[in-house]
Amino acid sequence: MEKMVETGHSHNHNHNPPPPTAPPPARLPLGAARGPLWTPTEQLHQLQYCIHSNPSWPETFLLAFQHYIVMLGSIVLIASTLVPRMGGDHGDKARVIQTLLFMSAINTLLQTFFGSRLPTVMNPSFAYMLPVSSIINDYSNRTFKSEHERFEVTMRTIQGSLIVSSFVNIFIGYSRAWGSCTKRFSPIVIVPVVCVVGLGLFARGFPLLANCVELGLPMLILLVITQQYLRRIIPRAHAMLERYALLLCVGIVWSFAAILTEAGTYNNVGEQTKQSCRTDHSYLITSAPWIRISYPFQWGAPIFRASHVFGMMGAAIVTTAETTGTLFAAARLSGATPPPAHVLSSSIGLQGIGMLLEGIFGAAVGTTASVENVGLLGLTHIGSRRVVQISTAFMFFFSIFGKFGAFFASIPLPIFAAIYCVLFGIVAAVGITFMQFVNNNSLRNMYVVGLSLFLGISIPQYFITTTTADGVGPVRTDGIWFDDWLNTVFSSSPTVAIIVGTLLDNTLDAKSAFDDRGLGWWKPFQHRNGDVRNEEFYSLPLRIREYLPSRYL
Repeated sequence: MEKMVETGHSHNHNHNPPPPTAPPPARLPLGAARGPLWTPTEQLHQLQYCIHSNPSWPETFLLAFQHYIVMLGSIVLIASTLVPRMGGDHGDKARVIQTLLFMSAINTLLQTFFGSRLPTVMNPSFAYMLPVSSIINDYSNRTFKSEHERFEVTMRTIQGSLIVSSFVNIFIGYSRAWGSCTKRFSPIVIVPVVCVVGLGLFARGFPLLANCVELGLPMLILLVITQQYLRRIIPRAHAMLERYALLLCVGIVWSFAAILTEAGTYNNVGEQTKQSCRTDHSYLITSAPWIRISYPFQWGAPIFRASHVFGMMGAAIVTTAETTGTLFAAARLSGATPPPAHVLSSSIGLQGIGMLLEGIFGAAVGTTASVENVGLLGLTHIGSRRVVQISTAFMFFFSIFGKFGAFFASIPLPIFAAIYCVLFGIVAAVGITFMQFVNNNSLRNMYVVGLSLFLGISIPQYFITTTTADGVGPVRTDGIWFDDWLNTVFSSSPTVAIIVGTLLDNTLDAKSAFDDRGLGWWKPFQHRNGDVRNEEFYSLPLRIREYLPSRYL
């Protein structure tokens, strides 16, 4: 160590300068790095199982069951919100949940085998809430023999709207129109799109958790402590807690909720608190049938009305944007390359076919790639495709054996909301990681990302907060179909982010900022033969390719 030189006040009348000290450290040039630089990595090194690698079969089934539990919350929330407004009873709600589960299983298998081939669960989309609410409002003032009849007529109208609007996704998918649009993307566009895929769902996080704080908050705290801290304190249980802490915490807090319910804690509280906190207030176990298989046109013949079809078409476009952003996050968290344009096109086209099947089987809403299940890939560090495919076995089983499925569907929604706080946050953070492939010091890039991200949250928030309880949005003209279309499209964060980001990124010094935008890294992934790994991750198995025309591969 150098000896410190004491410099006090000098009493020398000659005012000699103090003794010299060590020269100050040399200043680094402005902008020079002062610490370690992390080189960009195309794949996350902490993933334990990637898209092609698989855990042991016992672990696979346990992880698959965990995926089923995570996706169940959205289904129960959508059915609990829509079915009572349609005039349906608890039995109708149970049957709608069974149908949604059944269609989620079919669409997940289609996507993982023939569509994107990424480990993504297909789950009901909240984008359909506005057009479905419009259909409900249309029938609310009409006279029916019973509420059950109004429910069936509403479901038949939803069926017809889903069938017609499914051709939007089929067309833009298999015509390669969507793939042509995505070729205009760059990492600058993907950053805000993937971020708002997670952040745009904040209403399903803490606001839903706060409906029953005594369950939701302990679940959130327990999950973070168990999955992140306890596994470091107990090294022997590191792998188990990292992968299955979510199931453990759900079991603990759900048991705590059952104890509070049986003890009479919620006997003298408001109806909203009972709905959120009690484990027996959904009445699903008593009303669900023991065995029931969903079948085509189970509610009756579809009803086709042009005034409702256009609103549903808006929802179909919104799910296209939602699925696209979710697929980029899923690719990152499963160790795959960014999905090429032809893969996105086939995925959206197949999503349209799935939507057609949903209309035929009578699902209440269409599906989209599940954000929460993609977040689970990052939470468990396991991006195996097989795990997601096995999870469909649980979806099929519980959609057929209603009593068993109703048991898990009785988990209070604030518990799911606590899980979403973690999983949606992971997906939002994945979007930020794409910034490593662009020039982070470019003010032009900051402008595009910042405006796209802010408007992607701000505009939908305006549309959502100004929408009435009956589903009437801020756009109100003489054409209800036009209102439904605009209100649906601009209530979606990924859709707004894609529109704003793509326009700005391709019009603001697009050519001169080619390298700053990261297109040198991005372009090879957007072509079938641009990167050898595209063939590895996204090509169909040879035994399937033999029977399909080359233009569909």
